[in-house]
Amino acid sequence: MDTSRRLPYGISNFARLIEDNYYYVDKTSYIESLEREANPYQFFIRPRKFGKSLFLSMLSWYYDINSANRFEELFGRFYIGSHPTPERNSYLVMAFNFSGVDTHDEETFRKSFANVVQQSAIGFLSKYRIIFANADELIRNINETQPGIAVLRIAYDAANDVGRKIFVIIDEYDHFANDLIAMGVDAIYKKQVRANGIVRDFYETLKIGTSDAVGRIFITGISPVMIDDLTSGFNIASNLTVEERYNEMLGFTQAEVEGIIKETGLNRKLAKVDIQNYYDGYKFHKDAPRRVYNPTMLLYYFNQLRMTGKEPENIIDDNLKTDYGRLQRLTMNRENRETLLQIIRDDGIYSEIKTKFSIDNLADTGHFVSLLFYMGLLTIDKADRGLLWLKIPNYSIRTIYWEYLMQMIADTNREVQLNLSEWQLGVRDLAYDGNGVPLLDYVSKNIFSKLSNRDLMRFDEKYIKVMLLSVLFQSKIYLPFSEREVEGGYIDIFLERSSHLPDIPYEWIIELKYVKESDTDRLPEIRKASAAQLERYAASPQLAGKPGLRKAVWLFIGKTKYEIIE
Repeated sequence: MDTSRRLPYGISNFARLIEDNYYYVDKTSYIESLEREANPYQFFIRPRKFGKSLFLSMLSWYYDINSANRFEELFGRFYIGSHPTPERNSYLVMAFNFSGVDTHDEETFRKSFANVVQQSAIGFLSKYRIIFANADELIRNINETQPGIAVLRIAYDAANDVGRKIFVIIDEYDHFANDLIAMGVDAIYKKQVRANGIVRDFYETLKIGTSDAVGRIFITGISPVMIDDLTSGFNIASNLTVEERYNEMLGFTQAEVEGIIKETGLNRKLAKVDIQNYYDGYKFHKDAPRRVYNPTMLLYYFNQLRMTGKEPENIIDDNLKTDYGRLQRLTMNRENRETLLQIIRDDGIYSEIKTKFSIDNLADTGHFVSLLFYMGLLTIDKADRGLLWLKIPNYSIRTIYWEYLMQMIADTNREVQLNLSEWQLGVRDLAYDGNGVPLLDYVSKNIFSKLSNRDLMRFDEKYIKVMLLSVLFQSKIYLPFSEREVEGGYIDIFLERSSHLPDIPYEWIIELKYVKESDTDRLPEIRKASAAQLERYAASPQLAGKPGLRKAVWLFIGKTKYEIIE
C-alpha cells in the first residue's frame, strides 16, 4: 500500500493540506519565534510564490479560537504540537487580502479597496457568530450603510464587548501598489496612499485599534514600496524581512527538499536537471548559513514528474515569470536600464539593501536594485569589503533576464528585428546538423548590426553572450548554461540537449571572443588561444567521452562579421 503523502503544489489552505494528506514542510517552530518577538505587530516580505499565503493560513488556524478543538489534528505531529505557545487558539482572526483591488481609475480603486475591507469585516463577524450575539444585526447595518474604513471600528467594538483580542493578518498588502506602479499611475498612488486617502485611513485605523482590540498584526507582500509612505500613519510594525533568524521561515532548505522527496515517494531517477541550479540559491541575510529554494518553482517541477513520469517540457513554471510590464515601468529611465544591463552582463551587482522606500525612490539605482532583491530577481551572494554582492539566484530567474533583455532591445531599438521562428530554425540547424552558420547569420544581421551607438559602447563578449543565451533559451531546443565550471576553467556557453529532445545528436562547448575591427591584427593569437581553451574544456573529467560533444569558437569581429572555428 502506498503510504506516501501528496505533493502540496498550489495548496495554500493549511487545514486542507493536513486533511487531504499533503506533505507539509514543518515551519511551525517560527510561530514560537514570532510570538517571542517584543513587538507583536510584524511585517515580513518575500518574493512571489514563496509560500506566504500558506504560512498565513497556518498562523490563522493556530491562533483562531474557533480552531481550538482541532489543535491536535492540525498541529499534533509538528514542532508546535509538542511546544504550544501561551497564545494558541486565543484570538479572533481578521484576514485581509488586497490582491483583488481594482486599480482601473481612482474612484474605482477607492470603492474596490473599501469593499475588500468591508467584506473582510463582514466575514469576520459572520465567522464568530457564536461569540457575537448581535453579529447578524451588525452585518445588516454594514450592508445598508456601507461605512467604508469605519467598518473596522465596528469590528473592534464587537471584540471589546466580548473581551477578546483580534489577530489581523494582511496578505498581498502591496499588490495594488505594484499594479499602480506598473501602469504608471503615480497620481492615484500618491493621493490614496501618501496623502489622506483610503489606504492611509485604513492603516491609521488599524494602528488605532492596537490601543484596545488588536492584539497582533502580521503583514506580508513582495516589496517594501509602501513602507515610507505609510510611516506616519502606521509606524508600529517591526520589519523582520532581512533578519537572519527568519532567513528560512519561507522557502525550502536542502534538507527539507530531501524530506519532500522521501515522504512523497518521488522517484529521483526521473529528475534529470540539477534542481539546485534551477530553483535554489535565495539568501536574505549575508550571515545566513543556508540558502533556500523557491517552493513553488520546485513543487511545480516535482508535481510534473509525479503526474507524467517525466520532466515537464517547460522546466520553468510560466506562472512565476515576473510581470514584464512592471520591469518595463521600472526601467523607463535610462539609469535603471543601464543598471539592469549591468546585472545581466555581470550576473550580479554590488549594492546595499534598502529596507524602506517610496514610489519617489524607484529611479534611484540603490532603491531599484533593492527592489529587484525583494522581487526575487537578485539575492545575497556574499559580503565583500563592506559591500554586498547581489547575484541572480538561479537558472530559472536568469532566463527571465535573458527574455527581458531581448524584449528591451527590441522596444528601444526599432531597427532590431526579432522573429522567433527564424532563430529557432537556426538553433535547430546547430543541434541536428552541427551547422552554426544560419544562427550566427541571423543574430549578426538582425540584432548585432542594428544596435545603436549606445549599445555598441558596451558591445563586448559579455554583452554578446547574454544576447545569444536569450536566443538559445527561447528556442526551447537546448538548455543553455553560462560559465559552466569544468576542470580547467569556465565554459562561456554550454549547450545541453533538452531531455524532451533526446534525438539531438550534438551538444556544444562554445567559446566566445570579440574583436573590434581596429584590432584585427590580434586575430591569429586569439584563434590559437581559443582553440587551446576548447581542448582543455573538452578533456575535463566532467565532459570527456560525452557522446555528440562538439566544440567551437564563435569569434565576432565588429558588429557585422564573425568566424566559426571548430
